[in-house]
Amino acid sequence: MSSRTAAPGPEVRPGADPSRLRWVALAVLVLAVLLVGIDVTVLGLAAPFLSEDLRPSSTQLLWIGDVYSFVIAGLLVSMGSLGDRIGRKKLLLTGSVAFGALSVLTAYAHSAEAMILWRALMGVAGATLMPATLALIRNIFPDPRERSLAVGIWGAMTAAGTAIGPVVGGFLLEHFWWGSVFLINLPVMAVLVLVGSKLLPESRNPAPGPWDLPSVGLSMVGIIALVYAVKEAAAYGFRWDAVLAGLAGLAALYAFVRRQLRLPAPLLDMRLFAHRGFSGAVLADLLTILGLSGLVFFLSQFLQMVQARTPFQAGLAELPAAIGSIVAGLLAGWVARRTSVRGAVSGGLTAVGLALGACLWLQATTSYLLLGGVLLVVGAGAGLAFTVTADVILSTVPKEQAGAASAVSETAYELGAALGIALLGSVVTGVYRSFATPSGVPEGAAEHARQSLGEAVRTAHTLPPAQGGELLAAARDSFTEGLRYGATAGAVVLLAAAVLAWRLLRGQRLDGES
Repeated sequence: MSSRTAAPGPEVRPGADPSRLRWVALAVLVLAVLLVGIDVTVLGLAAPFLSEDLRPSSTQLLWIGDVYSFVIAGLLVSMGSLGDRIGRKKLLLTGSVAFGALSVLTAYAHSAEAMILWRALMGVAGATLMPATLALIRNIFPDPRERSLAVGIWGAMTAAGTAIGPVVGGFLLEHFWWGSVFLINLPVMAVLVLVGSKLLPESRNPAPGPWDLPSVGLSMVGIIALVYAVKEAAAYGFRWDAVLAGLAGLAALYAFVRRQLRLPAPLLDMRLFAHRGFSGAVLADLLTILGLSGLVFFLSQFLQMVQARTPFQAGLAELPAAIGSIVAGLLAGWVARRTSVRGAVSGGLTAVGLALGACLWLQATTSYLLLGGVLLVVGAGAGLAFTVTADVILSTVPKEQAGAASAVSETAYELGAALGIALLGSVVTGVYRSFATPSGVPEGAAEHARQSLGEAVRTAHTLPPAQGGELLAAARDSFTEGLRYGATAGAVVLLAAAVLAWRLLRGQRLDGES
């Protein structure tokens, strides 16, 4: 293994405490992941408001919602490898400046086409942030126990951003215009750039080889085409365009792997996957997100359109998941060392699976006591598992490849989310669309309502009060039943992931364990 060319931590000034500076540097890094987490969730809340202003078509609205995640998924591996080559600090700060500038352009987008363009470019900038932050943690914290805690804080802030997004977004949308949800990025990015330029150390691979542009293209085409195919198939079935996109994506990824195996300095060293701990941790992450996506994607709709909460109230209702994730993430390294890596990961995934199974008792009138308890356990179990797997991924690769390895982990997250929404989402929507037409409700109105729960709400308002109430009650009951089935399917996936993690992570230890 080659030695690093960068110092193991921030530059130490006379009289400064190097240990304290490491933690200050970490505080700067988690600002980036906090912001990315917030940005993922706020757009869903803002969509109805920007639709009234920009008047996008249904296809344009889908692209506004999806293009950001498409581009991030396609570029994560390439950007992680680029950071290993040019310097992770340089990539992070450059991406942060771009992310802030594009946030302003997005907030003041004057048309649907402009919004799609700015969101796509925000995806390019966002792809630089996540792998760079985790790779820098690998270099700032050479002590394994300190690094475990740092990874726990990193994971906790990722979860916190996802949970805080609906709360912050709901508050802003109730008091300001939709563009305000993007302008909150500016002060955070300003602090990150100003403080990070002083405190963060630079680190890179001292002998990286060239950045192979054909590999970049194959990676991006393969991932974007595959994610697009999965989402389109989930929404509209296996149409010819989804099938062709899926086949093109698989072909591009096959060519990508073949090329990496032949290159002397590959964009992604495929030999990393020969390490059982690395591949087991990545697979566990993918399956965990896949199993959780059904609940996460439809939960906000359940809280707002079934239980009639405001966006701000719905955001507050989801906070137990963040609290559980933060606490478990901070304790994850200690738990894994006191028990075992596979015990911590499998135990966390089992807890999530059992909590999802409790959703079998979910009803439209269910009190918050059950739902809040489920979210707390889901957050704690996922926080424990994700933190330990992130630590394993960082511990099993050379420091020089930390960026590419971190990007693989984030790509697994994106693919798991796409597959989960497609597979489990089809379960939820399939059950939802099967509800019987209430007596007295025109069949045409019922068909409109079966398109989505949001459409059912809009259709109910066009009918006489008695008929509209019956239609909405039927739609809500059917949606809740679909959510129960989707959560149950997710529980099966999570319990299977727990068994798989127990087998694949056998004998795996964190750095610093005796």
